[in-house]
Amino acid sequence: MSPLSILFATAEMAPWVKTGGLGDVAAALPAALHRAGHDVRVLIPAYPAMHQAFPQATLLAELPPLAAALPAARLLAVEADGLPLILLDCPALFNRPGNPYLDPLGHDWADNGIRFGLLSRVAALLSQADFSLNSPHNWRPDVVHLNDWQTALAPAWLGNAGDAASIVTVHNIAFQGNFSASHLHALGLPEHVWRYDGVEFHGQLSFLKAGLHLATLISTVSPTYAREIQDEAFGYGLAPLLRHRTAALRGILNGVDNALWNPATDAALAAPYAANRLASKRKNKCALQIEMGLDPAVDRPLFGIISRLTEQKGLDLVLTLGEGITQLPAQLAILGSGDKVMEAGFHELAARHPGQIAFKQGFNEALAHRIEAGADSFLMPSRFEPCGLNQMYSLRYGTPPIVRATGGLADTVIDVSAATLVDKTANGFVINEATPHALWLALERASRCWHERKLWQTIQQTGMRLDFSWEHAAQQYLTLYRDAIATHH
Repeated sequence: MSPLSILFATAEMAPWVKTGGLGDVAAALPAALHRAGHDVRVLIPAYPAMHQAFPQATLLAELPPLAAALPAARLLAVEADGLPLILLDCPALFNRPGNPYLDPLGHDWADNGIRFGLLSRVAALLSQADFSLNSPHNWRPDVVHLNDWQTALAPAWLGNAGDAASIVTVHNIAFQGNFSASHLHALGLPEHVWRYDGVEFHGQLSFLKAGLHLATLISTVSPTYAREIQDEAFGYGLAPLLRHRTAALRGILNGVDNALWNPATDAALAAPYAANRLASKRKNKCALQIEMGLDPAVDRPLFGIISRLTEQKGLDLVLTLGEGITQLPAQLAILGSGDKVMEAGFHELAARHPGQIAFKQGFNEALAHRIEAGADSFLMPSRFEPCGLNQMYSLRYGTPPIVRATGGLADTVIDVSAATLVDKTANGFVINEATPHALWLALERASRCWHERKLWQTIQQTGMRLDFSWEHAAQQYLTLYRDAIATHH
């Protein structure tokens, strides 16, 4: 098959701008598609971090104001390890410190609807038949891949003959980009899209709802999440629409960067190891205990957590259990930040159990790698989890995860049972209810299995042999792109 031209539009891209899994996907998926021989270009705002990382840039286009509220902007071309990036340079909207969505006080920027309206508008512009970049090849994509609400408004401007096909990927349906109706004119949207089957949603303009209605096809980040968001409990008001478009909806599991997450070559670790050299994993446990201020115990399992501290992640269940974890007996190492009450709760829990529970507030990439390697088991009791990456990192690092059966967790973790041990698929521990009791029973099961060293090694090696590479996911996206192009035409 002939190579495709793909525009990948995103508000985040690791390592420069990242608040969650979208940043990782935007770094890994386009790179995998590029390695497979396709012409991929990533559109992303020129945040300060992008200017700092890429001081040399080529001007692709000067854009005049595209609507009443959209200022003039420039498109700049740079390369990241051979992957072409298109930076949307508009200092008035994007030259701001810190988080791309929040001001220094942690509130949404008041003009987010304008900021990401411009990003969506430019994604559409680059995908329209009558627009050409200043490049030798007059580049135009066959398909535009839009990610989450920040770019999902783009299909509202597409639809003419020759425009690119469009894909909207939902990374987390809880975030929808809903703004006042005045944005219709401010962003220069055509009047005819202000409909129940367009951009209107309960009297507001909804970026995500617009994309779900108007994109050629829709995807989300795991097969189970694709089913879940069609149910009222997970759909955040958009389940009826998704059921209506169920034939256009696909679930494709996110991948893992096998070069970055590889215990055999990970420079952040105290000792490298592999599925056939698991003895060296114990050195990482000892090193982690020292780093986190835990007792150097070898007779009890060490559970790890790396997470945003929110109820979505089920970490209130861990706080509720608190004392019981130490009485298993077991240790707990936590890295994360988020809800202030939850942060205070983990600080207090660690203070009550020095040497047994340790909490580091914030995020540290190298420490995250060391927790994955040094922990015996990893906790992710999420109430919902569109895909999740840490459970896949844990499987790769021989750190069997304890998860709730939701989203991508259900698609990747196979519960230890008599049947799954016989068929050699058991790789972790699964709970079906987000309750302290269900989590406690899983912790007990994991602890018992950990004490049976041969059994534990079998569970570890089963997980470590799985393939969650982005090359596999990229092939599924290519099928999705070709289907979208065929449907569009």
